[in-house]
Amino acid sequence: MNLPRLSPLVLLLALPLLPACSPPPDSAQVPTSPRHIGELQGSGERSPFEGQRLRIQGVVTGNFSGGLGGFFLQDAVGEDDGDPATSDGIFVQWPRESEPRVRRGDRVRVNAVVSELGAEGATMTTLTGARVEVLGRGAAAAVVIREAPARAQDHERHEGMWLRVEAPLTVSGNDGLLRFGELTVSFGERLRQVSDVFPPGAEARAFGQEQDRRSLILDDGRRGEYPERLWFLPAPLTSAAPLRAGSTLEGAEGLLEQRGDRWALQLRRDLVIASQAPRPPQPALQDGLRVASFNLENFFNGNGRGAGFPTPRGAASAEDLKRQRAKLVQVLLGARADVAGLVEVENDGYGARSALAELVDALNAAIAEAEGEPTAGDYRFVSTPEALGDDQIRVALIYRARAVEPVGAPAALYSGAFEHGSRVPLLQTFKPLAGGAPFSVVVNHWKSKGGCENAQGGDRDQGDGQSCWNAARVAAARELLEWLDTDPSAGADGGRRLILGDLNAYSQEDPVRLLRNAGYRDALELAGRSGQFSYNFRGYVGSLDHALASPALASDVRDAAIWAINADESEAFKYRSHAREPDAYSAEPWASSDHDPLILVLRQPRADAG
Repeated sequence: MNLPRLSPLVLLLALPLLPACSPPPDSAQVPTSPRHIGELQGSGERSPFEGQRLRIQGVVTGNFSGGLGGFFLQDAVGEDDGDPATSDGIFVQWPRESEPRVRRGDRVRVNAVVSELGAEGATMTTLTGARVEVLGRGAAAAVVIREAPARAQDHERHEGMWLRVEAPLTVSGNDGLLRFGELTVSFGERLRQVSDVFPPGAEARAFGQEQDRRSLILDDGRRGEYPERLWFLPAPLTSAAPLRAGSTLEGAEGLLEQRGDRWALQLRRDLVIASQAPRPPQPALQDGLRVASFNLENFFNGNGRGAGFPTPRGAASAEDLKRQRAKLVQVLLGARADVAGLVEVENDGYGARSALAELVDALNAAIAEAEGEPTAGDYRFVSTPEALGDDQIRVALIYRARAVEPVGAPAALYSGAFEHGSRVPLLQTFKPLAGGAPFSVVVNHWKSKGGCENAQGGDRDQGDGQSCWNAARVAAARELLEWLDTDPSAGADGGRRLILGDLNAYSQEDPVRLLRNAGYRDALELAGRSGQFSYNFRGYVGSLDHALASPALASDVRDAAIWAINADESEAFKYRSHAREPDAYSAEPWASSDHDPLILVLRQPRADAG
């Protein structure tokens, strides 16, 4: 059902109007104009006057000429069309240098062309090629919003209008906060990735519509990147007040803009932070042998000698590398994994100056310093005779030499789906030194959901919620299973295997379901901790990172958890240096990557647990 039209709250002071200016000389060529902006907007997604040059009057509700290249115009109080299905506001393109200068509260006459800007089916009605006359001062009204719309498309009736949201809003995503000055918020609980909850189908579509109707973007009124300050926040972000996802806000007020398939409120006043979501402690896990999976988000070390910056995908300077390395070491120290599968490591071999060697050396040095014993750091890495494919990044395996020992040579799959796109998977069998049966870990990083413009055939986005390159990821899952059926451990693991890594597929997507249908069990589910997530994309959370145990190993999974240190954090706390003040960086695990690490525990005794 549609929400009832709410009584407007007049927030601009009504002032006497000046006499109207004479119409422009070319007004004889202007067709009869609608009397109200609501008539111009119409009740559909596109204006019934599209392509026509019209004259319209209204009150300026927000001048964003410097940031958005225009201003918002709204019917004056008492002059709307009275139709709750039509919007009484509209955006007018009016670049910063345009004359006359307009300010909020100006009553203006606009002579312009009605245009629909944006992707087909998700356009914003806009006045372009405008000529503007300032007539005097006037008053417009803010619409008070106290709950989410009944349907996502109901936002259309408020497009371009001045809204005041009196309902509390939950920060669902802050990944665009530092770069774009925007927050993804939701009415009610946080937003979930549809394909992390339901497989493609009717239930997924219904759930997606429910998520979308509750979502909203709060923006700073600018199009540029990395603003000098986040003016709408009451104070800069700090470790004590990081504005993690899950925090709540009040006092959102601004102008509603359609941006593709989403809606953004261009803010015109400061927000109130009602609550700060706390940073959680490390997960309390049961005892046993620990295995972890962690996407490092492009750990590159230049030439390994303090030069070679900026790197292709990672640190831009030697100082940034130092900051990145310090954070990653803190994560690995906290995870206390006996075996860890790492993703997005620079594919530069295994020499002393390689990125992998540098990270392991730093980890061992940190352990030695903490324990006051030069030989305390006992992490080693698995090396292969040849490079793991020709991608700039690769997967890697590290392990504690006092807890496990490698059995046999590592194995890798270079063919099929892993020649291009999905990275070469790496398998190593390990024997627990405190007793117990050997097991294999195979770490993966499959084709991402990016670069959809290059996808062909079945790899194109099918509109089922799985994005593009799904066919490539399905092929990776199928070929991985076929390879494991050939027993690359040469009988050493007895079928006791863990598939882990960044599969770039959410929990209910085809590739992950293919693994489960083959008998592999999700470690979080086995541990009774389903519903956790490792990744946040545009405010929608889900798990791209997985750990799945083979039937022979499933009963040995004792515990598992996601360590929520990254997906809920702002980029402000990352290692990259930006022109911002103050610098929120600290050598802590928070915001060490864009993925959260996953840690699982096997029913195996730990040697020298530490």
